[in-house]
Amino acid sequence: MDRLLLRDNITKLLESIRLTAEKYDRPADAVTLVAVSKTRPANELREAFECGLREFGESYLQEALEKIETLADLPLTWHFIGPIQSNKTRPIAVHFDWVHSVEREKIARRLDEQRPPELPPLQVCLQVNISGEASKSGADPDALPALAAAVMQLPRLQLRGLMAIPARSADPAQQRAAFARLRALFEDLRGTHPELDTLSMGMSGDYRAAIAEGATVLRVGTGIFGPRDG
Repeated sequence: MDRLLLRDNITKLLESIRLTAEKYDRPADAVTLVAVSKTRPANELREAFECGLREFGESYLQEALEKIETLADLPLTWHFIGPIQSNKTRPIAVHFDWVHSVEREKIARRLDEQRPPELPPLQVCLQVNISGEASKSGADPDALPALAAAVMQLPRLQLRGLMAIPARSADPAQQRAAFARLRALFEDLRGTHPELDTLSMGMSGDYRAAIAEGATVLRVGTGIFGPRDG
């Protein structure tokens, strides 16, 4: 990707996030931008770092591990945001700082067991299938209280909040309605787990609606790097 275009995309996106947060009476620093960098080469991530980005989201494990090694000289925070297979939990537990896509207790327990003791606890969000789509990953909303309670007992994990990828819609009202459902589930969980502080929701096409409904983490890829092949 052209360096000037990448810089321009990042500048415009950060300003849009700031203005949207301001519109809904939220401080701009209440929203963290995670650059979804899957399929993008390491040199583009380095350029994004030079533009001020520090948080990067990956969902293809082998590709991510290569980039983590290549960019080890930079103080980056790595987020795993894709579906998690049981045979992939060890490298995720070793190399990532955050996991946004925990949907089963079995996966949480494996991440906990495989997190190296010399590292800080792995920061995790529970992924919720907020739109009830059969094709989407995520826990059923009714299963959240039990799943959250189980994860809270795992010493090498720190439960931070919820994540969702709602059904795609170009209608801002529908976007907000889906995010509002996730926020309601989050507030319900905070009744028993008040330390929760993270709502990971909102991508390139709906991040404004997510900010309006209380997102604290946005996961934006094409809005930064342009269209991707995979």
